[in-house]
Amino acid sequence: MWYLDSGCSKHMTGQKDLLSIYTEKFCGNVRFGNDQFSPILGYGDVIQDNVTITKVSYVEGLGHNLFSIGQFCDKYLEVHFKAKRCSVCTKDGKELLVGTRKSNLYTINLSKVQTDNQVCLLSKASLQQSWLWYQRLSHLIFHYINKMVTGKLVKGLPELKYEKKHLCAACEKGKMKRATHKPKPEHSTSSPLELLHMDLCGPMRTQSINGKRYVLVIVDDYSRYTWVKFLRSKDETPEVIISFLRTTQVNLQKPVKLLRTDNDTKFKNKTVEDYLESVRITHQFSTARTPEQNGVVERRNRTLVEAARTMLSQSDLPLFLWAEAVSTACYTHNQSIIHHRFSKTPYALINNRTPRIKHFHVFGCRCFVLNDRENLNKFGPKADEGIFIGYSQTSVAYRVYLKKSKTVIESVNVTFDEEVASEQSSSEPVLTGVLASG
Repeated sequence: MWYLDSGCSKHMTGQKDLLSIYTEKFCGNVRFGNDQFSPILGYGDVIQDNVTITKVSYVEGLGHNLFSIGQFCDKYLEVHFKAKRCSVCTKDGKELLVGTRKSNLYTINLSKVQTDNQVCLLSKASLQQSWLWYQRLSHLIFHYINKMVTGKLVKGLPELKYEKKHLCAACEKGKMKRATHKPKPEHSTSSPLELLHMDLCGPMRTQSINGKRYVLVIVDDYSRYTWVKFLRSKDETPEVIISFLRTTQVNLQKPVKLLRTDNDTKFKNKTVEDYLESVRITHQFSTARTPEQNGVVERRNRTLVEAARTMLSQSDLPLFLWAEAVSTACYTHNQSIIHHRFSKTPYALINNRTPRIKHFHVFGCRCFVLNDRENLNKFGPKADEGIFIGYSQTSVAYRVYLKKSKTVIESVNVTFDEEVASEQSSSEPVLTGVLASG
């Protein structure tokens, strides 16, 4: 019979015959309640059926077998006391040992422990032992070392509980990884324009047909509505940001409260900061070399670039039309991507109306645009053949690349031949030879 004691710091017994693998060693003295002392002459393991209690001290003259409550707690176990019973449990609530109360003593009978509960109450290994086996096992994490002990998966490893008291400098140098960035449990914003994410993508190796090499991507945190602005150089960034903020706040009749960007000088400069301070917009920066903190716009950047690359590849158009492809992808995604929080499109969330997409056409398909720009003779063709490359951002019109003049025009008088685009995926592109010279 074993008793629970909150005063002793070790499991102790006065019956030497209970101990197996006994080690004779003087480990100090124990003071009893009558102020008498008794020596700890050694220690061993108590093994009874499926219960193993390691490093139990042998105290000469001790009349009871004592479990240390403190030692249970040091092993990350929980000890529960009720009116007529007590229990020793794991963190997940599994009962390892159960005892009963007799008068004012709680006792545990090891012979009554259920045979399907495999219990191994391990003593803590010393710091030197822990790090010795840690290095012997090639810096294996302590969780797996303890798992090998409790599951008896290997032989020769002392049955102790191994703990990591401090960092291993070698592991930090050899195994260091980036910090995880878990998604927020709650949404940061409750209305459009409350928070805007910005990032500048570029420079592109091929400049666009209008001489642009950078694209500024702006994402509204609440609706995920996206804007794209194309720049010739990074120096234009402050001017474009200020112009965008002024125009957007007027168009949507809502104030911008917070701006989040990376730490690059294109965003962190006196021109931008002076303007934001004058209109009382807070500017937040992500930590250097930590793009995950500005992940909303970084992910949208990747989505737009991948969509544009796919559209150019499918239509077999030249790379100088990359800006048109990015703009078209942004335009269609705003009206088609479903926001998982609201089950609505970004366009519906920011404009409070359902988008219409009947006018959508296949990017890169052949089209014909009315020629109302030149004086034609009586029998001249009334339409020019072109390639559909997107939608106008300033008016209700389509953008068409004219093959004859190699220019881009905007017009509503356009007819489309989308069947050609569908055939291009399985046969040689019809437009390849025409655009090669462009």
